[in-house]
Amino acid sequence: MSLHGLATWALRGLDAETAHGLAIKGLKAGLGPRDGRLDPTLHTTLAGLRLPNPVGLAAGFDKDAEVPDAMLAAGFGFVECGTVTPLRQAGNPRPRLFRLTADRAVINRMGFNNRGLEAFAARLAGRARRGVVGANLGANKDSADRIGDYVAGLRRLQGLCDYFTVNVSSPNTPGLRHLQSKDALDELLGRLADARTGTAPIFLKVAPDLEAEEVEAIAAAVTRHRFDGIIVANTTLSRPETLSAPEKGEAGGLSGAPLFALSTEVLRRFRQAAPRLALIGVGGIASGADAYAKIRAGADAVQLYSALAYEGPDLVRRIKRELAALLKADGFASVAEARGRG
Repeated sequence: MSLHGLATWALRGLDAETAHGLAIKGLKAGLGPRDGRLDPTLHTTLAGLRLPNPVGLAAGFDKDAEVPDAMLAAGFGFVECGTVTPLRQAGNPRPRLFRLTADRAVINRMGFNNRGLEAFAARLAGRARRGVVGANLGANKDSADRIGDYVAGLRRLQGLCDYFTVNVSSPNTPGLRHLQSKDALDELLGRLADARTGTAPIFLKVAPDLEAEEVEAIAAAVTRHRFDGIIVANTTLSRPETLSAPEKGEAGGLSGAPLFALSTEVLRRFRQAAPRLALIGVGGIASGADAYAKIRAGADAVQLYSALAYEGPDLVRRIKRELAALLKADGFASVAEARGRG
């Protein structure tokens, strides 16, 4: 076991949120792993962004943009920070983050806890801008104009990050997922399109709990408003019967291994509905085989987070190694060649 693997094992003795906070502190102190190895097979592009590899860090790990460079140094091809809201908010009461160890899963009901847009912007402005970093935008729980919150985030952070994600799919802010409905989504994307001044790609992050007609409608709206892509998918409110951990009854969004099949199927539907949109596959990735399956289902790139709670930051190095081997074994010279070939 590596030093970082040993640290991950030790942190699992603490409650999940405390352990996460200590991990962030360790990364800020320079204690994270480093992986500078590059495999040309993994070089790829995502909505025009050049990536050293397609394995990204999902939003939620670095809510306040404290350690994007440490996670890039650990080997991630891109890092998404947030979710950030215009005003600082505490989120939901603790405990609100639960490991389902027996199921290799996590339930969270964090509620967009973060230090607010100005603190987030200041940290991004202080970066040396090495590597691709995105900002995941959200709305304050008590906002009178939630769409206005997304517009405020976009305007404030333009020029400070490489891409944006519009998060309308968190289950932990009451009513937020209504923004995925046709009329609300058209208004949201229209107002964001009017506020957009830069060239940074914008993605919409959707829920995995979508019917086929909703997939079609969302793909059409994103295409109509000339946005760049979709992230599939956020956490689920469903609870598979296979769950066995005592924490399975906790309220919140479920992520990790039980989400893999559902999120991959929804990803495949989005690829069929929108052949030209950039898609990022998220949900249950813990190995190179998982990442490869998402790519074969239609993903241009992938993101992970929950598996880090069990494997630690060394995980990304293993996933890249396994993914490169799988691509080569099947005769693919690049990620792009394998996309949608499942």
